[in-house]
Amino acid sequence: MNRRHHLLALTVLATSLAVPAFAQGKDPAKLRVALLPDENAATLIQNAQPLKQYLEQTLKKDIELIVTTDYSSMIEAMRFGRIEVAYFGPFSYVLAKSRAPEIEPFAVGVERGSPTYNSILIATAGGPVKSLADIKGQPFAFGDQASTSSHLAPRAHLLKKAGLDGTKDYKPVHLGAHDAVARAVQAGQVPAGALSKAIFDTLVTKGTIDASKVVQLDLSAPIPNYPMVMQGNLAPGLKQALRSAFLTMKDKEVLRAFRVDGFAATDDKAYDVLRETATLLKLDLAKTK
Repeated sequence: MNRRHHLLALTVLATSLAVPAFAQGKDPAKLRVALLPDENAATLIQNAQPLKQYLEQTLKKDIELIVTTDYSSMIEAMRFGRIEVAYFGPFSYVLAKSRAPEIEPFAVGVERGSPTYNSILIATAGGPVKSLADIKGQPFAFGDQASTSSHLAPRAHLLKKAGLDGTKDYKPVHLGAHDAVARAVQAGQVPAGALSKAIFDTLVTKGTIDASKVVQLDLSAPIPNYPMVMQGNLAPGLKQALRSAFLTMKDKEVLRAFRVDGFAATDDKAYDVLRETATLLKLDLAKTK
């Protein structure tokens, strides 16, 4: 009996010691930060080097930048704890949240004073598509299936404004990255497509896309901007440090990687509009890849 009581006492003691440690959350020496795979991975990593240096200096931790193969693999990496922080697209965040309820959005990009952005619908200059109505019966290029501005928002826009249903009125063609959509439309490989307007503008500025070879068909309604998201099981002190690092970020070179002027605080409710859009399109979040 004494031996049994002794073992029981040790078990209770170990449990009581473990609970506070768990409650404190994780505080790893290295943070894995995932960037949204909406452009070439090597380009994204190169452009984000100022971000890596800023976070290492601010957080006093090693930072590993990660670009997954696609949106789905990024969502799964967050779900299974293979990354601590991620820069999600709005809809890919909603998908991730549906599969990993504990993750927390904490900062949102602000452009021209607004935490929203738009999708741009474009067509090949001189091609068969000159208006939204002309898209009927044609192939239409989208990016990743989990992309907000290169799939969800423009698809809903075509349905609401032109009555075009992607299941029967035109042929969706998914090309992955935003820049792939712009290139395909410019080359006339697909007569029309959609992508983030911010990314399109950057591609034009860089000379990657010749603005004279494409025409703008329309802009979507405002979309909640890309959120920074962290694992919910991180230590409270680390969470606060991450919030502070992004909300006080002023370095223009660092912000350039995100195509924003700064960051503002956000929460999960800001993305309910995307859940409503998914309902409009009859998308099952549990089954969407």
